Amino acid sequence: MTTIEIVEVSPRDGLQNEKTLLSTGDKLALIGKAIDAGVRRMEVASFVNPKKVPQMADAEAVMAGLPARDDVTYVGLALNERGFERAVAADVDEVNFAVMASDTFNRRNQGADAFETARQLTTIADNAQGKIPIGVTIGTAFGCPFEGEVSLYRVLSLVEAIAATLPREIALADTIGVATPRDVAERVGAVRDRYPDVPIRCHFHNTRNTGIANAWAAIEAGATTLDSSLGGVGGCPFAPAATGNIATEDLVYMLDRAGIATGLDLGACIDTAQWLEGKLGHAIPGQVMKAGGFPAPA
Repeated sequence: MTTIEIVEVSPRDGLQNEKTLLSTGDKLALIGKAIDAGVRRMEVASFVNPKKVPQMADAEAVMAGLPARDDVTYVGLALNERGFERAVAADVDEVNFAVMASDTFNRRNQGADAFETARQLTTIADNAQGKIPIGVTIGTAFGCPFEGEVSLYRVLSLVEAIAATLPREIALADTIGVATPRDVAERVGAVRDRYPDVPIRCHFHNTRNTGIANAWAAIEAGATTLDSSLGGVGGCPFAPAATGNIATEDLVYMLDRAGIATGLDLGACIDTAQWLEGKLGHAIPGQVMKAGGFPAPA
């Protein structure tokens, strides 16, 4: 049976654009429920400037309150060297380092051009070698809200710089939800062709209702890991009109029906998404959390 790894991102990307600030206790409850649903790799915090992203101001407190689990990988997001140092000090299991494909977005997000950030990553990776795994996400890999189209050549140039740091994986992220399955097949396929030994992860937003189709295209093109967020919550504070990630329960439903193993329990994912909706105090985008699975449980 084919297996796809799902990285749950609701505690980080899911909450970072929410007006409702969940307490540290509620974040830990969300993480616990996700683990109970079968999640074994999860982005739990973002080590960024709390003045810019107040939703992530308690990153260290979240890390301190996590259950000790040898079978769960806790991932922290970092955008620069300072964020990386904070993540390591907080004892994350893995760092997800982000670089934006477009310079304009990277400057707004990280205060530097994209290749400046990639050079920072080179120094960080050298110092981290053998100490902590680093995965790298290339954001706006399918389009930028400020520059428009992002060329495949531009993405592959960044991939080349990043691959030289020997990351545990490279993720292509559709930060603003503009990709179509054709785009995904082309870009994932191109990275696979050039770097067949580097695992590919994909991160899709459902802004234009193509997220789940893009996830399927990514699998067919050779991606082994997909990000998703319970209830479909999420978005980027630095992207205009940002909307949510693909919903974990929607993704699990599709993969379950296709005979692809994820290790996640659909019913528990639905229950957690409904719980999260109650905590946030407004309707959230997930579809399967509303419709339920099929066939319906007896």
